[in-house]
Amino acid sequence: MPIHALTTTRRRVLRIPHVRAANQAAVLHLLRRHQRLSRAEIARRTGLSEAAVSRIVAGLMARDLVVEQGGEDSTGGRPGIRLQLNESRFQAVGVDIQLWETRVSMGTISGRIVCTERFRTPSSPEKTLRTVADAVETHYEQHPEVRERGVGISVRGLINSQTGVAELGSDPAWIHVAVKEPLEQILRTSVSVENNVRAAALAEYNYGTPDIQSAHCLVFIKVDEGIGMGIVLDGKLYRGPRMAAGEIGQMVITDSPGPERHDRPGCLEMLASDHATCERYQRLVGGRPKGALGSVTDQVRRICHMAMSGDEAAREAVRQTARYLGVGIFNAVWALDVEAVIIDGAITEAWPLVRDAVRDQFPVGSEFLNFRNLTLRPSSLGGEAAIIGAFTLPFATLFSAEGSAH
Repeated sequence: MPIHALTTTRRRVLRIPHVRAANQAAVLHLLRRHQRLSRAEIARRTGLSEAAVSRIVAGLMARDLVVEQGGEDSTGGRPGIRLQLNESRFQAVGVDIQLWETRVSMGTISGRIVCTERFRTPSSPEKTLRTVADAVETHYEQHPEVRERGVGISVRGLINSQTGVAELGSDPAWIHVAVKEPLEQILRTSVSVENNVRAAALAEYNYGTPDIQSAHCLVFIKVDEGIGMGIVLDGKLYRGPRMAAGEIGQMVITDSPGPERHDRPGCLEMLASDHATCERYQRLVGGRPKGALGSVTDQVRRICHMAMSGDEAAREAVRQTARYLGVGIFNAVWALDVEAVIIDGAITEAWPLVRDAVRDQFPVGSEFLNFRNLTLRPSSLGGEAAIIGAFTLPFATLFSAEGSAH
């Protein structure tokens, strides 16, 4: 084969369907982010001609995905009609499977939660998926029109979002567990599966505060029984070639001799997870934390509340955890040139202490460009990021040029 022919076959060619899909995705992105826009405003923001925007909008309205809603303020001419996503067409069920608790919610493309059911996560993957299927079916019985839109599932661990398999979960039972295929067979609808932290990161980017929506590189750090990181680059999740990007919990912060090659004593997860905070507080008070019932996350929440009320042992436990967390963030910012760091978890309920201890690990001086104007804040979604990410997964292809083109 001639060299020029080989080069041509490797070069990606944007065919007309892909261009149309990219333009449609751009329009949908704008309407999701700004909620109500006129055709003229969409044209200005996208750089498309008004004629092109009108054609795209007509197609979306024919599919009942976009509706007209009132007029915009007039500047002298005829006021434009504002457009918005038809939320009734953008409702789906999402499931967030955690070690302690599983949550099933129905929500909309705007990130609004309509209804929720919670239950204790069963001991085995098989029982968990069966219970999840039953809960989802209950939602479908009450809202039959939602079945056709599919269901989104967020799961802890190394998740192959293409095959829908949990390759390596946080629990030993969750290894090479097929999630997508069995649920599709039971529910008779499409199932999208994603790592819980990646789903949360994308939800934070799309539905969080406007100041982070222009970030070229955002990292979302989830602190609970473990520590995970979701990476959003230019509005798209970065999963890595083996779907393993963001496993910051295995980053070694303080090395110590030993045979371990996984969950080393000096890794971030061992030093800054909720388990670490509880153990640290227990050592400081010389016994079991008062009222230490429920999930480890509930215990951290109580420790944080005590810290904010002035309990010195609780304050010290939170500060030590946040210091290690800050070292991990420090490394991530250096490596990725991050613009925004969002932290989610019970530890953020003592945010003033956490923020100061994390920032104390950053270099001081304007010459350190990586840390100049770095946004550091807790999640704005109030602990709902993972479930919001889950129930918006079924619509991901509509907002993707690649997915819409097929």
